[in-house]
Amino acid sequence: MEEELNKLKEENEQLKKINTVKSELISIASHQLRTSLSALKWILEMFISGDLGKLSNEQGSYLQKAYNSNERMITLVNDLLMFNKVEDSAITYTMKKVDLLNLVEQALFEFSGESSKKQVEVVLLKPENGLPLVTCDEGMIRVVLQNLIENAIKYSNKGTKVFITVKAEASTVQVSVHDSGIGISEADKDNIFKKFFRAPNAVEKDAVGSGLGLFTTKNIIDRHNGKIWFENMPEGGTTFFVVLPII
Repeated sequence: MEEELNKLKEENEQLKKINTVKSELISIASHQLRTSLSALKWILEMFISGDLGKLSNEQGSYLQKAYNSNERMITLVNDLLMFNKVEDSAITYTMKKVDLLNLVEQALFEFSGESSKKQVEVVLLKPENGLPLVTCDEGMIRVVLQNLIENAIKYSNKGTKVFITVKAEASTVQVSVHDSGIGISEADKDNIFKKFFRAPNAVEKDAVGSGLGLFTTKNIIDRHNGKIWFENMPEGGTTFFVVLPII
């Protein structure tokens, strides 16, 4: 019996080492890819903007296609880096008291240019009496907010609004992100948080995406002992809800 236990321990240690090596390889490769893709993005931007000489319409069209493809690759690499980090259960989250409302406002500021370009107005509904601090990993919860806000803007229709509501409820703080976009079909509801899944209407609306964003988001919320779910609205669009415990 003792011999079998020792063998299991050894096998477990070997698996841990293999998993660590795999994570490190993915991280190194992804960082190298991102560096090269970022450099290529800068060169393409110089050509498209005309800094390196005037282009014909045909040349500009081809370079724009190359730029868009490069952007898709950067998005995928960034998603893989975050996915690799979130999937590694050995990573310890740095928990501290955080002003969640301030974190939401910071995330919104990051998407001000994107919302303006898409002509989607983002409205933040703040609580009248402030919010209690939430104990969480600030960097990870920032990723959650970024993913939900980015999706709401990306899948909204031009001229619509995205509403973000933050409020305290009993021993929790709730953030909801409501859009008037494409919604989630009944057939896709059970798959929306699955790894690499993208709904057909999401792909049709925007081809850029890895299907890792909502999987990563749910994984982070689970690690915080929180809850995440969504509801389709009768008037159209979807609302995602995130609840974090006040510890």
